[in-house]
Amino acid sequence: MEHVITYFESINPILAALYATLFTWGLTAAGAGLVFLFKSPKRALMDGMLGFTGGVMVAASFWSLLAPGIEMSEGEGFVKVIPAAVGFLLGALFIYGLDKVLPHLHINFKIDEAEGVKTPWHRTTLLVLAITLHNIPEGLAVGVLFGGVASGFEGATIGGAVALALGIGLQNFPEGFAVAVPMRRHGLSRRKSWMYGQASAIVEPIAGVLGAWAVLTFEPILPYALAFAAGAMIFVVVEEVIPETQQDKYTDIATMGFIGGFIIMMTLDVGLG
Repeated sequence: MEHVITYFESINPILAALYATLFTWGLTAAGAGLVFLFKSPKRALMDGMLGFTGGVMVAASFWSLLAPGIEMSEGEGFVKVIPAAVGFLLGALFIYGLDKVLPHLHINFKIDEAEGVKTPWHRTTLLVLAITLHNIPEGLAVGVLFGGVASGFEGATIGGAVALALGIGLQNFPEGFAVAVPMRRHGLSRRKSWMYGQASAIVEPIAGVLGAWAVLTFEPILPYALAFAAGAMIFVVVEEVIPETQQDKYTDIATMGFIGGFIIMMTLDVGLG
């Protein structure tokens, strides 16, 4: 791991953000690849994996984004937390706006429960768009953190950025599977199911590069940008991930998956960052 961190320290931060988010996308593709082995896994497994995803995102929002953002803010007391509060709210509002406009369908919901602008698009397209919406803040978070390291902000470290990319990648693996399986269940071929599953995360490298570029170009926005990514991820967890795990009888399994994801992400961030 030391060699990985040293390598990322030696390259351009935008390139580092690109490589890190290509890694997270790659694990999504690998997870979607499980559709070649399984057609219809047990619902308990799916809910546990979604819970794990939520736990990673919540832990990453605090340990990797909010805490460093507050630490690098100027001032004392209430003044010090203002950038985090403002950025967090703006991030949540950003995803809220996309949620109302972008047509999408959550994984365990019926087609008549699709959200966003009404459209005749097929269920498969709506499912992919739901996870794409989910992945925007994840890629943004990784890019912003790499940009912050290059800008020399105290509290932002390459180890922390690598830990965040690892955590996002870990939760992207079951996420890719969770997208591909419904496609297969609805009659698509294994190849097409995999294509849809991996495509849901292709937005992460784009968001990662944009995040790193924005921070490098407008350095004072970093505390706001970190909190923005955190607010966006928390909105996704509360509005999408948790409700999806509460549609069946395996809520306890989903909850324990959430706890496991939180612990792993917390451990990665503290251990590496």
